[in-house]
Amino acid sequence: QVQLVESGGNLVQPGGSLRLSCAASGRIGSINVMGWYRQAPGKQRELVADITKGGSTNYGDSVKGRFTISRDNAKNTVYLQMNSLKPEDTAVYYCKADVRVSGRGQYSDYWGQGTQVTVSS
Repeated sequence: QVQLVESGGNLVQPGGSLRLSCAASGRIGSINVMGWYRQAPGKQRELVADITKGGSTNYGDSVKGRFTISRDNAKNTVYLQMNSLKPEDTAVYYCKADVRVSGRGQYSDYWGQGTQVTVSS
């Protein structure tokens, strides 16, 4: 009913930048919080950043000052601008959205399939 498709992952050198995008589609009535999570090999999935419909943001401590989350409500899309990338940012990045399906009254979490970000020289 709802699909999230991420794009923008790539191999980048330390100190470089990448911009991730995640577009939600399907029977969308409303989207509350949208966010980015990441999971490195052997580690738990962690919050990178999230943003409310009204634009309030929240960042993980390890990315504050380097990453910026934004969204386009008209396009049901969330972005993650990543600057000053470090090898420890290497992970699969997942998009999550809190969505109310059209015609329903409750919100549920939906996840994308992930996009690989590798920071290496």
